[in-house]
Amino acid sequence: MDVPLWFALLVVGYLGVKLIRPPAWLIAVLLLGGFLLADSVLAPAINSFVK
Repeated sequence: MDVPLWFALLVVGYLGVKLIRPPAWLIAVLLLGGFLLADSVLAPAINSFVK
């Protein structure tokens, strides 16, 4: 069964928000922070750390 990554992330994110109920500011900080880090000079270092 092939599930697209964007769909799996959407389902996991939706369930996480519904079950854990984090504050809205925390969700915004995580999304914005991840977006900004992905396009920064730190991206290669984070990529090698994650792999």
